[in-house]
Amino acid sequence: MAEIIIKNIRKQFGDFVAVQESSFTVEDGEFFMLLGPSGCGKTTTLRMIAGLELPTSGEIFLDGEEISQRPPSARDIAFVFQMFALYPHLNVRKNISYPLVSQGMSKSKIKDKVSEVAGILGIEDILNRPVGGLSGGDRQRVALGRAIVREPKAFMMDEPLGALDAEFRERMAEELRALHDRMGATTVYVTHDQLEAMQMGDKIVVMNNAVVEQFGTPREIYDKPATMFVADFIGSPSMNFLDFEGKLAENDTQVELSGTVLNIPALREGAQGKLSYGVRPEHLQFSDKANFRGEVIASEYLGTTQIVTLDTACGMLKARIGSDQKATVGEKVGLNVNSQTVTVFDRSSGQALKSALNEGVVGNG
Repeated sequence: MAEIIIKNIRKQFGDFVAVQESSFTVEDGEFFMLLGPSGCGKTTTLRMIAGLELPTSGEIFLDGEEISQRPPSARDIAFVFQMFALYPHLNVRKNISYPLVSQGMSKSKIKDKVSEVAGILGIEDILNRPVGGLSGGDRQRVALGRAIVREPKAFMMDEPLGALDAEFRERMAEELRALHDRMGATTVYVTHDQLEAMQMGDKIVVMNNAVVEQFGTPREIYDKPATMFVADFIGSPSMNFLDFEGKLAENDTQVELSGTVLNIPALREGAQGKLSYGVRPEHLQFSDKANFRGEVIASEYLGTTQIVTLDTACGMLKARIGSDQKATVGEKVGLNVNSQTVTVFDRSSGQALKSALNEGVVGNG
């Protein structure tokens, strides 16, 4: 098994804390995403798992063995970088075979393994070509081939598609996920692209300011955000936040915002002070009979859907509706909200209040 267990790892450079005490588990064979904005600590976390950085404290287990102080060569982990890191003076075949040559493997076995990997990646026709003249996509395949040929316990990938253009990046993301499924290898993948993380990942860790904000499946992360940061970072457009001040008791199912009563999931904890009512744009529906009303300020046509900006008594918000629905600038419309799609946040801490909706959600690690 290639299960990876992270226990309270911390990385500090002088006075700067790059990763605070973080804990999570990557299951054997999982495609695991480390997601967050630049500088959040995701790449440092990946490098600590790979052995390129040693943690200041904490433990890292691979296949049941504690490896946090082992050098990279003793971890049986392959690393794929964003900028390919190929040897420009070697052709494709020699780039892929380099790790095996370094291990002293026989020429016949190297030839067989390189041919096998080239077949998996669909690059048999370029094995004898120099890497300098290859497209970005082919160079990334070669970099993947050099990692795969070793048959490591786990793969670490640091934004490997970041240098590709948007169209080719999407295609390579599909290919990479399909390759992972065929091989069944444990993969930890760093990205700042939430769509990439949602498309490819079995599980996602969302990091911000050196802290693990939440980890779970893409659906859990999207439907049950543990913090306001996660709710804002995941989704396009992001979740709407309608701010209010008040007091909520355990089992409350309604809040009052600027004279408008709105439903919420039954709360499992109370709160008071600065709060926020969070709802995603696609969970707002136009209804002539609704008491919650807003004026259409703008409409952005996106083909099958449109994003409508509305001014309400509670604040500005965005709704995602079908492109066939009417949304005329200046028109006042009613808005329905399904209470089971709502999350209430404590603005002071940024944490979601526990409710029937988000019980069991894992927040800060």
